[in-house]
Amino acid sequence: MEQRKRGRKRLGNKKRYHNVMLRFNDTEYGKLRKICESYHLDISKRGTVSPLLRRLVLHSESEEKDMLPDTSNLAYHINKIGNNINQLVKLVHHKNLRSPNSSLQNEIQKANGFLHALMEITMEERTG
Repeated sequence: MEQRKRGRKRLGNKKRYHNVMLRFNDTEYGKLRKICESYHLDISKRGTVSPLLRRLVLHSESEEKDMLPDTSNLAYHINKIGNNINQLVKLVHHKNLRSPNSSLQNEIQKANGFLHALMEITMEERTG
């Protein structure tokens, strides 16, 4: 009669070398506890949470709409627009104008329009 092997199942060439540590606050931990309870798992037992999270992460397919857009270029342009607005405000204060004139108002509206168009273009690139 063949003796059963005991202990942990060998991973072979699928050995896991990368370690990820998670920390949860009380609210997040409560949500994790509810997820574990829905799978009838005891969260207090060692070796319960890691396989569950691994299964949830590796077997769920990410959709493109779930991915976060790259906002570095957008942030750069918003920063530039902010600099332009600051320069306009500084010019108004320097000339001791109490209320902005119509040309300043038009420039602010143009800047807002450019910002809106830039945001639309960025969102179209992400969805298209």
